[in-house]
Amino acid sequence: MSHLSPITPHTSPLTPVIILAGGQGSRMQSGEKPVKKEMVPVGGRPILWHVMSSFAAHGFNRFTICLGHLAEPIEQYFATHPHPGWQVDLLDTGLNTEKGGRIAQAAAHIPAERYFVSYGDDVADVDLTALYQFHLAHGRLATLTAIQLNLEYGVVEADEAGRVAGFVERPRLPYWINGGYMLLDAAAIQIMNQDEYSNLETQVLPHLAAQGQLMMYRHTGFWKSMNTMKDNIELEKMWQEGAPWKIW
Repeated sequence: MSHLSPITPHTSPLTPVIILAGGQGSRMQSGEKPVKKEMVPVGGRPILWHVMSSFAAHGFNRFTICLGHLAEPIEQYFATHPHPGWQVDLLDTGLNTEKGGRIAQAAAHIPAERYFVSYGDDVADVDLTALYQFHLAHGRLATLTAIQLNLEYGVVEADEAGRVAGFVERPRLPYWINGGYMLLDAAAIQIMNQDEYSNLETQVLPHLAAQGQLMMYRHTGFWKSMNTMKDNIELEKMWQEGAPWKIW
């Protein structure tokens, strides 16, 4: 596809939030028992709830959750735990569908001019209102939230002879990575209906970047992804100590 074709958008009173929760999350396996990582609790609530609460705190409370692998725990949770003020649609987007395909299905489910797209297991104190304003101001089709990680280990500082001058504990890396919390105009999602643009990270976002239609919003505050049980333990400890992502 050599260019992005304009489309006539359908507007929605509120920008919907598409949450990706259909993947297998293999790093969260516990022995032979599969674990739906979006439903792993932090502070007594699924990590998915924390992600949604961050959006709701900024007034974005129209959710479509893309289901696939291990959909039942999510369906059971929302069937038994009402959330007044939230409008939540659970959409079966297939077991093995790529993220781009899931997003395209969700957008077809609720037509709108633009959408938030978020992973279901990343928590952060992103200023979503400022992110939204940034997206509107630059006028491109897509925005991702970029974050910097700290190195997991301490760094030894030494001269060429090997004489150690000191140590730096877990320094912040200079690279920016995709932290999720994306905004995509309908025209950006339109290309995801094609097989060659079904993978969000390796096909869709690089394509948008090549077309000059992707911007990044730098987030320098708190961000953490829950990919392992170790992450779950760390997030639970943070919750007990004040939860830096809790903005509601």
